[in-house]
Amino acid sequence: MVTETVSIHPTAIIEPGAEIGRGVEIGAYCYVGPNAIIKDGTKLHHHAIVEGFTTIGENCEIFPQAILGTAPQDLKFSGERTTLEIGNGNIFREMVTVHPGTGNGGGVTSIGDRNLFLIGVHVAHDCRIGSRCVIANYVQFAGHVHVHDNVNMGGHSAVHHFVTIGRHAFIGGMTRVTSDVPPFVVMVAARGTRSEIRMINGVGLQRSGFKSEDIQGLKTAYLRLFARKARLSNVAIRDRVQELLREDASPLVSELCEFLLRSFDEGRHGRYLEAHRNDPVHRNTWKLNNRQGPLEASDARRFTLTVNVVGSGSVRKSPNTAAGVATPGNGNNHAHEVYELTALAEPGWRFCGWDGNLSGQANPQSVVLDANKRVAARFVPV
Repeated sequence: MVTETVSIHPTAIIEPGAEIGRGVEIGAYCYVGPNAIIKDGTKLHHHAIVEGFTTIGENCEIFPQAILGTAPQDLKFSGERTTLEIGNGNIFREMVTVHPGTGNGGGVTSIGDRNLFLIGVHVAHDCRIGSRCVIANYVQFAGHVHVHDNVNMGGHSAVHHFVTIGRHAFIGGMTRVTSDVPPFVVMVAARGTRSEIRMINGVGLQRSGFKSEDIQGLKTAYLRLFARKARLSNVAIRDRVQELLREDASPLVSELCEFLLRSFDEGRHGRYLEAHRNDPVHRNTWKLNNRQGPLEASDARRFTLTVNVVGSGSVRKSPNTAAGVATPGNGNNHAHEVYELTALAEPGWRFCGWDGNLSGQANPQSVVLDANKRVAARFVPV
C-alpha cells in the first residue's frame, strides 16, 4: 500500500521542477533531474540517477548506480527533446543504463510493466521493451530494438540494432542476436558467431498458462520449419513457411509464420525494422517481390530483387523494358520480368559503379529477375 509520506535522504539532489509521487523513497546521493517524473511508490536506492524527460511508473525499484535517462549514445542526436517512458512495477538492478529516444528514431524509448533488468543491462535509444520480460546480467540492446512481452534473455547476450524479438522467446546466454527472433522459440549460441533456433520454448509457454495442444502444435511447426531434416529438404524456408500457413490455421502457428514472412518479405538482413529506418542512406534502399509466375502455373516462381545504396544517391526502377524474357526450365518456358535500374547521384556525389548481380559503370542497366538478386549502387564524393 502506498503511503502519503515521501522519504528523501538529505544528501539526495532533487532539482526544482521534478515531480515526485506519493510514497516515493529516494536514498542517499541520488540525483533526480528537473524534467523527471517519478510516480507513486517507486524506490530509488542510494546513488541512483534519473535525468532527462524521464517518466517512471508506480512501484518501480531502482538499485545503486543505475542511470536512467541520460543522453543517448548516438552521433545523430543533437539535443532534441526526447523521452524515456517506463511503466509500473519494473526493477532495475545495479549499473543498469537506459537511454531516451532520438529524433531520428521516433523520439521515445519505452518500457512496459513488471520487467526485471539484472546487473549491467544496457537499453539503448529508441528501444521498445514490452512487459513481464526477464533480462539477465549484462545483456546489451543496441538502438531501435523491439522486444515483445514475456521474453527471457540469458546473461551477456547482445542484440543488434533494429532487431525484433517475438513474445515468449527465450534467448540463451552469450547469444549474438543479429536477426529477428520469432515468437515462442528458444535461440542459443551455435558455433563461432552464429546463433540458431533450437526448439520451442515449451517450459516457458507452460508456465505462462498455454494449453498443451497449442504447445504441441508449435513443436510440430518447429519440426517442419527449423529441424535438420527440414533444412536439408532443399525446400526454401519461405516456401516451408507458406505451406505450413496454408495447412495450419491455428492462431499461434499463424502468428509464428506471419512473423517470419514479415522479416523475409519486408526486412533487410533478416531484420524487419531495418527496412523502415529513417537514415537518408537507407531511404532509397528497397526490395521488389516478383509475383508474376511462369507460363506454367503449376511451376510458379517468385523472386526478389533487393537494391541497396552506398553513399548519397538513389536508384530508380523503370517499368518493364520488355514483356518478359523467356528461358527454358525443365521443359517449360518461364517468363521473367526485366527492370531497368538508373543510379541518380545527390549533389556533390557521383555514381561509381554497380556491385552484386550487376557490375561495371554502365548507367542505366537492365536486370532480369530470373532468380533472387541483390544489387548495390555505389556513390562517392566528387
